[in-house]
Amino acid sequence: MKSKLAWLGLCGALLGVAACSDQDSKTPSAPAASGSGSGSGQGVTPRWYTQAQVEQGYGLFQQYCAECHKPDASGDPNWKEVNAEGKLPPPPLNGTAHAWHHPLPLLRQIVRNGGIPMGGSMPPFKEKLQPAEIDAILAWVQSHWSDEIYATWSRINQRKNH
Repeated sequence: MKSKLAWLGLCGALLGVAACSDQDSKTPSAPAASGSGSGSGQGVTPRWYTQAQVEQGYGLFQQYCAECHKPDASGDPNWKEVNAEGKLPPPPLNGTAHAWHHPLPLLRQIVRNGGIPMGGSMPPFKEKLQPAEIDAILAWVQSHWSDEIYATWSRINQRKNH
């Protein structure tokens, strides 16, 4: 039972894409929507989002997510360890943690409903963000993922949605 609760908590913390405040931070602008290039020699998987969504998502991420997930989406370095409050800290969303293992509908759901039901501390954002704004945040987050990570996520997303 403990391992099940730990797993649920881990999933909740790892899937968080919106965070804890309305505080704005100043960081460099968003990466390009085309991805960062993996050098694999294979074609680049087309991204589902536009550059305009990435740009909008940058501002929204800084406003709603950066306080917990860091302005660059690097998250808490101890994201796998339960903290003193018994919660998992905000994970990196830049492709170095676990969010890319989950299909887009689940990522959207976590932003809407928060991570509290799964052992995290991320609040729900369904009353603060419209669906298009959630997509813009996810676009900005995914624009940090390498082409290789994005291609893997795309395959997972297609399997889970068919």
